[in-house]
Amino acid sequence: MGVPAGRLAQTHASSDAVRRAGLHLIDGHSKLDQLVREDARILGVELPNEATPEQQGWVKQLDEAQGDEFDRLFANLLRASHGKIFATIGEVRAATQNDLIRRHARQANQTVLDHMEVLEDTGLVDPKTLHEVEAAVAPK
Repeated sequence: MGVPAGRLAQTHASSDAVRRAGLHLIDGHSKLDQLVREDARILGVELPNEATPEQQGWVKQLDEAQGDEFDRLFANLLRASHGKIFATIGEVRAATQNDLIRRHARQANQTVLDHMEVLEDTGLVDPKTLHEVEAAVAPK
């Protein structure tokens, strides 16, 4: 979702901060995609070739929005998804002994942290988004 959303930010956003966040997403997700494909090949794991239905729905929502509406939707959808995966990366990294997975988790952690920060720098992330993430990642 990162690359398509980042591309949409270049044409649909009204804010320079959102366009800048989009560029970070394009760059970071392109590099992570290359890394995950290399790791999957080494590990003999088959990867899906398309986004999940949920991710496709997010991209559709973004594609249908323009200007200020796009900016708010972009900042909050992407901050929520990055916040949730950030917690997952930590869990995976903490529990693995596989050096390849550790390397991947380190790079993913750095990239996702950068993306969360650049999304927060837009000033558009709603506190409700952070509460949603907190509820989703809190230990049960």
